[in-house]
Amino acid sequence: MSSESSKKRKPKVIRSDGAPAEGKRNRSDTEQEGKYYSEEAEVDLRDPGRDYELYKYTCQELQRLMAEIQDLKSRGGKDVAIEIEERRIQSCVHFMTLKKLNRLAHIRLKKGRDQTHEAKQKVDAYHLQLQNLLYEVMHLQKEITKCLEFKSKHEEIDLVSLEEFYKEAPPDISKAEVTMGDPHQQTLARLDWELEQRKRLAEKYRECLSNKEKILKEIEVKKEYLSSLQPRLNSIMQASLPVQEYLFMPFDQAHKQYETARHLPPPLYVLFVQATAYGQACDKTLSVAIEGSVDEAKALFKPPEDSQDDESDSDAEEEQTTKRRRPTLGVQLDDKRKEMLKRHPLSVMLDLKCKDDSVLHLTFYYLMNLNIMTVKAKVTTAMELITPISAGDLLSPDSVLSCLYPGDHGKKTPNPANQYQFDKVGILTLSDYVLELGHPYLWVQKLGGLHFPKEQPQQTVIADHSLSASHMETTMKLLKTRVQSRLALHKQFASLEHGIVPVTSDCQYLFPAKVVSRLVKWVTIAHEDYMELHFTKDIVDAGLAGDTNLYYMALIERGTAKLQAAVVLNPGYSSIPPIFQLCLNWKGEKTNSNDDNIRAMEGEVNVCYKELCGPWPSHQLLTNQLQRLCVLLDVYLETESHDDSVEGPKEFPQEKMCLRLFRGPSRMKPFKYNHPQGFFSHR
Repeated sequence: MSSESSKKRKPKVIRSDGAPAEGKRNRSDTEQEGKYYSEEAEVDLRDPGRDYELYKYTCQELQRLMAEIQDLKSRGGKDVAIEIEERRIQSCVHFMTLKKLNRLAHIRLKKGRDQTHEAKQKVDAYHLQLQNLLYEVMHLQKEITKCLEFKSKHEEIDLVSLEEFYKEAPPDISKAEVTMGDPHQQTLARLDWELEQRKRLAEKYRECLSNKEKILKEIEVKKEYLSSLQPRLNSIMQASLPVQEYLFMPFDQAHKQYETARHLPPPLYVLFVQATAYGQACDKTLSVAIEGSVDEAKALFKPPEDSQDDESDSDAEEEQTTKRRRPTLGVQLDDKRKEMLKRHPLSVMLDLKCKDDSVLHLTFYYLMNLNIMTVKAKVTTAMELITPISAGDLLSPDSVLSCLYPGDHGKKTPNPANQYQFDKVGILTLSDYVLELGHPYLWVQKLGGLHFPKEQPQQTVIADHSLSASHMETTMKLLKTRVQSRLALHKQFASLEHGIVPVTSDCQYLFPAKVVSRLVKWVTIAHEDYMELHFTKDIVDAGLAGDTNLYYMALIERGTAKLQAAVVLNPGYSSIPPIFQLCLNWKGEKTNSNDDNIRAMEGEVNVCYKELCGPWPSHQLLTNQLQRLCVLLDVYLETESHDDSVEGPKEFPQEKMCLRLFRGPSRMKPFKYNHPQGFFSHR
């Protein structure tokens, strides 16, 4: 069957490139175009419903023919091929019908689309016309609204009242017979009168401007004269400087200081004025100066400038800060603490000179938010001192001014209101910041005229000149005495560390010529170590071992006997004497609790200290007490009874002359030295 079908196929036609073939192609094209146009015309004549019915009928016939061909092929036979060919021809006819229907459907679809597009274009054109009309309506409505809301410029002008207009305006402008009944003419007349008045004022304004220019020219001439006068005055001041120096009258420097003093806070200003007055009247060696940045002090009192640039800058900064990470609570508290403890940019410097050319430098500060004053101290000497180990705390800035007045250690704020301020920012005590800020001693507040009563707290504390003046002289004398006593101790400690007890010629009569016992050790000890010593319990219980005192340990030896002396040195030395506690290691340990003579030795140096003060200001008291301890140890050992059971010479032969070796049932020994006889007796 396949061979028969292949024989029935049409052979391929190979066309040449000649003209006859081209003519054939053109004829076929014209025929096809004729068919196409005839089908377009036929579409308008045919009914789409009938074409649809024809389409369904053709499909059914194709299905029937295909089924019959299937059956014939499945049965097979000689006559089957002819029947199959007949049905194939019928099927081809139906296929041709379907193709024609398909072409007609496409033509209808194209025409429908063209009609839809034309209708859409018409609708768009109508819609555009509608939008244009609506826009014109809206524009007209806006113009109508502008016309209705129009306000003339004359409505913004504050015209004079009608009574004043008819009273002051001339008749040729007011025209009362016309304007009284016509509001429009009345308004025009009032505007004419307003114009006339403004012309007069403008003329007067021009006259005032000309007068102003004349006055400004006169001011400029006077300014030029004054500016030329300033260099002359400066040259005169410069020429008078040698005369001021020769006569010790530094007016120029004093003038600059007083100009700077205008920017001091009230407490520092009171201190500056009173200290300057005291220096001029009582102590020529006292120098007062102001240190710090004057520009920063001026900036504290400048009002903030409001400008658009500042506002824009602040807005930009706020935007940047919002983008950044917010600071933590700890950082915020640190910033608040720094702001709370902020010092004034200016400070007052006092240089207090002593007799030995040593200088005490005092720098006074003012804490603005706490309303208190602080001070930092530094001691300089004419010659460089070799600092002994035990003298490390004598001249330290932290302790050199401690307890200048009894109980004033400078570690707590004197202002009761500060504690509430500290609670807000998490500050426990001011003592953690005194090394950086300075010590707020009570005498510092009084020198600045500040007084904080605890019984009746005041809301605002005002600097008082009279309070500063009443304490100035006493405080200056105490400061000089403190520096001199600390320098004297500094020199004495250098000798004590080498085992030498320095005794001046003025105090030689207080001791016998020969002293055998020697100082072998002098060291400083901590407050905690002093509290742990077993033989210092009485002093600790009595409350005499405060943390502001200085503590030392002395060791005196003679032979096998060793005497330990724990010394409490009050910051107010030498007006307050040192306190000695003794422990003798010889034939056992002996203290004031088990030996009455040890207690008597302590009484000789602690109670009878006035005999050892020497000449005023009693800077030799400590060394005299140590020398007295050496003498007392000699007397104690030499008067000790000798044990007859022990053979050989006595360990400590008696070299001191005593009227009586023992007295009373407690067998007290003679510790009192009598000058000039040179013997020892009982008290």
